[in-house]
Amino acid sequence: MKKYFFLFLGVSLFFLSCNSDDDGIQNGPTPNPDPSANVIAQDFMWQAMNLWYFWQGDVADLADDRFATDAEYTAYLESFTDPEVFFYDTLLFGEDRFSYGSADYKELVTSLSGISQSNGLEFGLGLIGDTNNVFGYVQYIWPDSDASTKNISRGEFFTRVDGVQLTTGNYRELLFGDNSTYTLGMATVSNGAISNSSKEVTLTKIENQVEDPILVADVLTASDGTKVAYLMYNRFLSSFNEDLNDAFATFKAEGATELVLDLRYNPGGSVNTSRLLASMIYGANTSDVYIRQRWNDKIQAQLSDEFVTDYFASSTGSSPINTLNLSRVFIIATSSSASASELVINGLEPYLDVIHIGETTRGKNEFSITLVDDPENSFVYNSDREGSINVENSWGLQPLVGRNENAQGKFDYTDGLSPDIPLSEDLTKLGTLGTASEPLLARALEEISAGTAKIDFTVEMPADAFTTSRIHTPVRDHMYLEKPLQLNK
Repeated sequence: MKKYFFLFLGVSLFFLSCNSDDDGIQNGPTPNPDPSANVIAQDFMWQAMNLWYFWQGDVADLADDRFATDAEYTAYLESFTDPEVFFYDTLLFGEDRFSYGSADYKELVTSLSGISQSNGLEFGLGLIGDTNNVFGYVQYIWPDSDASTKNISRGEFFTRVDGVQLTTGNYRELLFGDNSTYTLGMATVSNGAISNSSKEVTLTKIENQVEDPILVADVLTASDGTKVAYLMYNRFLSSFNEDLNDAFATFKAEGATELVLDLRYNPGGSVNTSRLLASMIYGANTSDVYIRQRWNDKIQAQLSDEFVTDYFASSTGSSPINTLNLSRVFIIATSSSASASELVINGLEPYLDVIHIGETTRGKNEFSITLVDDPENSFVYNSDREGSINVENSWGLQPLVGRNENAQGKFDYTDGLSPDIPLSEDLTKLGTLGTASEPLLARALEEISAGTAKIDFTVEMPADAFTTSRIHTPVRDHMYLEKPLQLNK
C-alpha cells in the first residue's frame, strides 16, 4: 500500500491519508521496553529517531541491531533518567547543530507555526572587546512596523535594554524574552571604540507581524551603462511568490541584463520558493534538475525518484515564471545566509556562473520534521491526531531528517559555501541598502562594469555577529518542503 503525507519540513509534517489497518512505516522487528519501566519518553525518542533521523546509520546507539532482547533495551533506556540529556547527549550525531526537542510538543508546534510578535527591528549582536558585554547594530527595519515609526535606522548601535548593559548572559531575556516593549540605549562608535550615548528608543512588539521578504527590488545602472536588477530578499516565503514573480517582470520590462541577488540576511524557508527564484534567474528549464532530496536509507528506499527530484519551474502555480535567462548571477551572501539561500547558490551552480560576494555561508543544508509519540502515524505530528498522541508523554522532537543535493550531487557543505569575492560588512560604513554606494552592492557593480568604478573596499570594523535577531524567531533558519510525500510499502 502507499501512504500519503503533506510535508512542511522544518515546521511540521501533516498526515493526509492511510488505511485504518496500517500501523505506520514498518522496519522489521523493533525493541519494546518493559511496560512497568519508567521510560516512556526515552522509548519514543529512540523509536522516532531510529526511523527518521538523517544520521541514524552513523549513531551506534540508533542501530537496528543495537539490542538483542527487549530486556537489554529496557535496561539501556533506564540508564538515562533525564530524557533531555538522553536526546542531546546520546542520540544526536556529532555534526548535528540544529536538531532539538521540547518537553511540551504543543509549545514546539506553536513556535513552528510562525506565530510571533515583532517590532520590526533586525539586528546583529557582537562582543565588546574581550569582555562578555554585548552591543547590537541595526541591519534593517521592516516597513510598516513599529520600528519604522521610530527614530532608529540601519547602522546605528545600542548597548543597553531598559538601562541594563547587554551581556552574553542576559541578551536572550532582554531582547527575545516575554517583554513586549523595551527601550534601547543607543551608542556611538569612534576609532573602533563603542561609547554609550544619551539617545533612547522605545520599541513595541506587535502581534502577527508579517514581513514582506522583498525589501528592495530596483534596477540600477552600472558605470558602463549596464542595466542591473537588484533584489534584496530576506526570507523564502511562499505567500509572496507572486510578488517575487512580479518583481522579475519589472526587471525584464526595464531591460535588466544582470542581477545582484542580496541574501546577506536571509536564513531560509520554503524549498519550493527557492526553486521558483532559481527559475526566475536561470530559466523555465523544466527538464533540468534543481535539487534532489537525500533522506536516510530507510526513508529513501520508500520514496520514488519523482518525489525526491525537483526540476526548474515554468510556473509559480498561478502564473508563468518571469525569467531573466541569465548565464551568470551575482549573489551577496554572508554567515547569516542559510538553508534555502544556500540551496539557490548550490542549485544554480551546475548551470550558470554564480559569483558569490561576501562571506562563507552558515552551512545549513538540512530539513526537519516534527515528531511526537504517535507510533501509528510513524511518530509524525498531525494536528488532526491530537487524540492519538500518548497522553503520558508530552515530548516533541524536531530532528534533521534530510539534505538536498544539486544536479551534480553536491550536498555536503556543513562548513558553508565560500565566497568567490570575500568582503565583510563594515560597521563604520554599512551604507544604505539598494544604493550603488553600499559596499557589497558596489563591489558587485564594479565586477559587472569590469572595474571601471574604483572604490576603496577596505573594512575597518567587520560586522562579526555571534548571533542575529532572525535566528531568534520561531521559524529561525528552518527549511521546509511543500509537496505531497508518497511512501511505498
